[in-house]
Amino acid sequence: MTRTTSTTLTTPDGTHLAHTDHHPAGNPASTFLLLHGLAGHQGEWDTLAAQLSADGHRVVTYDARGHGASTRTPATTTREAHVQDAVALIRQLDLAPVTLLGHSLGGHTAMLLAASHPHLVKSLILIEAGPAGPAPGLPAQIATWLDSWPTPFRSLEEAESFLGHEAWTRTLEQRADGWYPAFDRTTIVDSVAELATTAYWEEWSRITCPTLLIQGERGTMRPGEPAEMLSRRPHTRLIRISDAAHDVHLDQPERLYEAIVSFLSG
Repeated sequence: MTRTTSTTLTTPDGTHLAHTDHHPAGNPASTFLLLHGLAGHQGEWDTLAAQLSADGHRVVTYDARGHGASTRTPATTTREAHVQDAVALIRQLDLAPVTLLGHSLGGHTAMLLAASHPHLVKSLILIEAGPAGPAPGLPAQIATWLDSWPTPFRSLEEAESFLGHEAWTRTLEQRADGWYPAFDRTTIVDSVAELATTAYWEEWSRITCPTLLIQGERGTMRPGEPAEMLSRRPHTRLIRISDAAHDVHLDQPERLYEAIVSFLSG
């Protein structure tokens, strides 16, 4: 029997973080904190959270600042602010030592947290995320992507057809003339500003906990990045999931779950 509670945590800078705690009866086998990617929301983890909870794990999901039901226009969107949000949740909910599982930008946050707060982290699972390196065109690329959305969508079905997954439609807001994104465009673009100028290989090399890197067969990681990650930390386990693009957790949820179970048992 799993008890599910949803509430909000307020950070020192006034940002409200909406989060959900899936807590099994008795002592959990282990504890997970799941971090979604850019322009996403915690509901993307519903399937995985249910699977892990059924196995006796405690699973906490949350909407990152500027996303979902959390503060839409926070005071800052720096990488450090995102890390401190996750740290605040771990401490407030007494999750440590926690397994961090993050997708894309959420995986990057998890990586930085594991590097800077090793005592809080039991293990690290990254989905389509890594240290990367300077990408000057990234903010413009994200802005162009957001501007390509044919909003307002006339229906949720039309939105799902364009966005690719039903999960991406759940935070759309209905207005008189159709459905619109619930996030602030400037906030989303600003969230990748540091990734445009900074590489994080030093942080990756400092991580000491067991690590699993999951890559989609048709994902968007840079060519050579996974190999370089393994070169610098040879004990990292790499799994490539077939028939999956960047959103591995939505493209192939069962294969993702199997990969996680295999990692935990190993």
